[in-house]
Amino acid sequence: MNNISETYQVAIVGGGPVGLYLGLCLEQAGISNIILEKRSAPRPGSRSLGIHPISLELFKELNIVNNFIRDGVKIHKGHAFVNTKKLGTLSFQSCPKPFNFILALPQYRTESLLEQALTERNPNILLRNAAVNTITDNGQHVDITFKHNGKSHTIRSEYLVGCDGKNSLVRRQSGISFKGQYYPDTYIMGDFSDNTDFGSDAAIFICDEGLIESFPLPNNRRRWVVKTTDYIDDVSKEQLTSSVFNRIGHSLSDTEYNMLSSFGVQKLIADSMVKDHTILVGDAAHIVSPIGGQGMNLGWLDAHDLANILPQVLGNSFQKDAILNQYQKRRKHAAKIAIRRAEMNMKLGRKITTPFFREMMVSLMLKPPISQLMANIFTMRGIEKWPI
Repeated sequence: MNNISETYQVAIVGGGPVGLYLGLCLEQAGISNIILEKRSAPRPGSRSLGIHPISLELFKELNIVNNFIRDGVKIHKGHAFVNTKKLGTLSFQSCPKPFNFILALPQYRTESLLEQALTERNPNILLRNAAVNTITDNGQHVDITFKHNGKSHTIRSEYLVGCDGKNSLVRRQSGISFKGQYYPDTYIMGDFSDNTDFGSDAAIFICDEGLIESFPLPNNRRRWVVKTTDYIDDVSKEQLTSSVFNRIGHSLSDTEYNMLSSFGVQKLIADSMVKDHTILVGDAAHIVSPIGGQGMNLGWLDAHDLANILPQVLGNSFQKDAILNQYQKRRKHAAKIAIRRAEMNMKLGRKITTPFFREMMVSLMLKPPISQLMANIFTMRGIEKWPI
């Protein structure tokens, strides 16, 4: 990016997957915007993986979906086990075509593809090495002061959108509270070379000692997620591989790995997703458990919804408050549904005193007609319309 203008219709803080996607949507809608991102490049690491069908449909609208499909792994089905006993398979093949699969793609590659598409369409939208300092809402617009390559700049926008994640500076400076709770669940995960026979299928193991999830990655790699009794601050390969072996008898000891991490889970929703001329999107607005892979996709749905209403908001001073209020209601509703679905996924993976009933329930979920409903739930279908 070479030019910094003084005024924009929309300024976006945060150039992760949600901010980049929103910039693409606004560019397509003819809305002038700038993305202020403090990092110099996409953060390395796989992190979020799953791109759900609803998101692939959004990417198709922007004519960028083929690049993602080219680089990702299509997951058409997932196998369910209780310990090592296979209960059945949940297939996504009967879901609406052409995207009747979940696409596995490391987040750094997702961000790189979005940035490439944005740069091709307008190289002056994304400004890296731009660290925001202050945000001031002046009643009719927002002034944003930031440092770029050591120099201070101030720009003005009609609306400011915070896409800057869980620890959002935009949310904090706007005085918006973030309410929720931590769950007792903790996990460790790692990306290993794939030595299973699952190929491009996912596998879920509901074990007596806690959940194990296994997902394919590009380049013949596989992610393993293991539920732990307590939070492990500095996870080792031995801790993960021994847990997998002890619970399901599968050895990862001779495999290579390129990522290990641990995480706890929580649910948080911003008290207001719209306040004056500030709008929160994605993790800045809501945090859901990563079990189920909904968070990034939920942020894209937020951004798509916002991009659809902004032309009306920017051009209609009389109705803008009502339009934004309805937007906020829709986004809070979708976040609450995502939270409930994530809670269901976590409950299935916890230790329980009645494993027989859980096994019976999971077996029913894998059989028609319930299996079709479960396939839709696991691919995030209906998340914006599902009743609370």
